[in-house]
This record gives sequence, structure tokens and C-alpha cells, in this order.
Amino acid sequence: MSTPWKLAVTADYAEADGSTIYGDIGLAGLAADGIEWSLVETPIRPGALEGYDAVLLLSGTPLGEEQLEGVTTLRHVARFGAGFDAVDLEACDERGITVTNAPTGLRVPMAHTALTFLFALAHSLLPKDRLVREAAWDRKAEHRGPGLGSATIGMVGLGGIGQETVRQLRAHDLDVIAWNRSPRPEFCAEVGIEQLELDEVIARSDYLILTVAANSGTRHLIGERELAMMKESAFLINIARGAVVDEAALITALQERTIAGAGLDVFEVEPLPADSPLIALDNVVLSPHALCWTADFAAATGAEALAEVRAVAAGRSPQHVVNSPRGGTDGAR
Repeated sequence: MSTPWKLAVTADYAEADGSTIYGDIGLAGLAADGIEWSLVETPIRPGALEGYDAVLLLSGTPLGEEQLEGVTTLRHVARFGAGFDAVDLEACDERGITVTNAPTGLRVPMAHTALTFLFALAHSLLPKDRLVREAAWDRKAEHRGPGLGSATIGMVGLGGIGQETVRQLRAHDLDVIAWNRSPRPEFCAEVGIEQLELDEVIARSDYLILTVAANSGTRHLIGERELAMMKESAFLINIARGAVVDEAALITALQERTIAGAGLDVFEVEPLPADSPLIALDNVVLSPHALCWTADFAAATGAEALAEVRAVAAGRSPQHVVNSPRGGTDGAR
């Protein structure tokens, strides 16, 4: 490269010294590849990305027509993590901008996230924690927990995270059924599970785990109708995106105890508003869209995301392109 490749890194989750909210993701190593990085404020203002060749989105900050207005130099949008629902792919396509994500490094941490919620709900961890803090040991018989021995786990979504979660569940010898938009017969045969229609998965599950991607087809996939189909003893676990669930309908179901409880890492509005009824409920476990944030998650996802930046900067084809940019994916000048 005759001149340095310039990378913008969103400042909401990063500092000028290269540290990020996730930990060390390897930004310091980019200099050896002729890549200069600097911070760009969020929300990204129109024209703020002019002069940059690429941008690394560390968060779900929107990137679309408004943010790309007046930008002529940008060639690559790299997403830290799997989700890219905040990126306007059509706007990037029209401008020949390649969009990549980093979907594999977080699969195991995300599967562990699902299992963390699962075990916490099955063993009533949160109320038992409160009993100790409140010196109310005499009430522990009130929170035995439903357990997992005879439970059916329903998976909604068999993408990379969903498949890894199923593998972990089956390694614990748990009964799993699943729904996916398209058939996955080879995978289901490999791990020994049934792929069924969504309504049947919802109705049969004792724990329903959501891992589907967020898009127009999955918005409010689980709404009032679907929640009504769940067993009163069933739990909902959402580690996908908040928009996949109709949150108002879920709050009603939790308040009226038409389902037993929920484990939520994602919400329709983030951060979760301080006046959300979810905060006051005792049958829900909450996490701030960060339960998978561990040292191994940061290292693996950082390496994967920055490998895509290096590839485009060097004129190589990146591995995880999620759009169809006009003019292909070559990036080197």
C-alpha cells in the first residue's frame, strides 16, 4: 500500500490507547500491516467517515444513508461480532462498500451464555442468591427449581450459535427439539435432535432458547400468540436480539405468570429503561447484552474482525462478507 490504510474505530466502546470495553482486541498490532486507526465519535455524523478506508463497528451504532452521506473513501465496514442488523446493507451495496462480520469467535461464549441462563433458571439461582443476602435461609424450600432431568429444550434458530448451543446441550444429555427457517437435516441427524414446526417447538418446550438473526422476518417472532402457546411452567431465554420478542407481550406474560420466567440478555430498547417493568419482576434474570463478554470472547472475536480488516486492506477476499457490494470486495489501493 502506497499510503496507510485508515481505519475508523467507534469511540463508544474504545479508547485512544487501544483498549476497548471488551478488553484487548488487538488494535495495536494493525500498525505492522500499514493500517492506521483512530476513533470516530458515535452516533456517527454525516461525513465523519470521509477520509477513512474502513470502519470497525464495536457496537450496534447505526450505519446507513445518513451516516454515509458525503462519504466517498469508505470501502469496508467491519462488525465486531455476528450481528449486523444496524448496518444498512443496501446503502453499502450501492456504494461498493464491503460489509463483514465476525461470527465464529463468539459461538462458544454465546452457547455458554445460553447454558448460564438455562442452569440459573432451572436451579432458581437468582432467588436463592437473594435468600442468602437477606438472611432468609428458612425460605429455601420455596425455591427448589424445576431442574432439567426430564426437560425438553427448544431451540429457535440453528445458525452458528444455535448449532453450537445444541452441541453443548446434547453433551449434557439433554433432550432438544429445534426450529429453523430452512431445513438442517444433516446437522439434526449428527446431534440426534428433531427439527419441527415453530408452533410445535414452542408448545412442547420447557425452556425455549432464541438464537435467530434479527431481520424483518424475525421481528416479534415471539409475540402474544406464541407466548400463549408456551407451557405455564416454561421459561424463555433470549440471547438473539430484543426485537425478536414482543417485549410488551412478554412483560404481561411474566406479570400474569402465564409462563414461569425468562432469561434476557437483549431488549427492544438498550440500555433497558430504568422504569421498565422487567426490573421489578422476580421471575426474570437480566443481563446487559454482555453475558458472553469474557477474555476468550474478546480475543477470538477481535482476531476474527481484524483479520477481515487486514484482508480488505491488502486486497484479499475477506471470509465473512454479508452483503453484495457493487464492484466486489477488493480494497487495496
